[in-house]
Amino acid sequence: MTAVLANSTIRAEPVIHSRKLRAELVPVTALDDQITGEMFDLYDTYYDATSPLLFQSDLADKDFVIALRGPSGALAGFSTLAVLDAEIGGERVRAIYSGDTIIDQSHWGTQALAFTWIRFAGSLKAQAPERPLYWFLIVKGHRTYRYLSAFSIDFYPHWLIATPARMQTIMDRLACNRFDCAYDAKRGVVSFPRSHGHLKPQWAAVQQDEALRSDVGFFLGRNPGYTRGDELVCLTELSSGNLRPLARRVFEQGLRS
Repeated sequence: MTAVLANSTIRAEPVIHSRKLRAELVPVTALDDQITGEMFDLYDTYYDATSPLLFQSDLADKDFVIALRGPSGALAGFSTLAVLDAEIGGERVRAIYSGDTIIDQSHWGTQALAFTWIRFAGSLKAQAPERPLYWFLIVKGHRTYRYLSAFSIDFYPHWLIATPARMQTIMDRLACNRFDCAYDAKRGVVSFPRSHGHLKPQWAAVQQDEALRSDVGFFLGRNPGYTRGDELVCLTELSSGNLRPLARRVFEQGLRS
């Protein structure tokens, strides 16, 4: 079984980043109707098969939101997340589960949200340094899948490396705990009878040069139903040794905070 870490164990504080974007980690319990309305409006711009009720239900199952705002204070992006504790194969593990995530197209390329997320992961690792910490996510599109290789060294599933049995067990257990029968372990995909949100066609489209990439081709092959809401289950360990240099520096800032 999984258990959610109490919100009070992590400080929510703003971080100022370059390009005048401000990312802030906020407990879900501190969100008001105005903020959640802004979040839904932005999400609804990019995703089909959603509604305020579905969005709010998903949000209520999370612990934190990282909100990205521009100089005017307008919401430029956000990511929801839950912190999960589980015992798997006799080992206690912790995972950060990423939920709904979107950055407005005008700010694509900014790393403000990602750096705040990685710093948060470092602070979480510092609370229980002896316990493995994982990033557990279900991927709606090829751009998100590419983030795994941008920030981590070993991640799964990978187009060149078979998933180790231990990592597969962790993925399966976390996915079963979270999604029950909606998780198809054979395909490694979460597939609901009705989509819980998928990218609108103009955002889901794969450019010709992208389709030639090994990582994009792998994602499309493993999750051909992504356009109708299927989501590929992915996992990577969050540790100094498994992060690429820039991500590792930010992660270690969180370790020291």
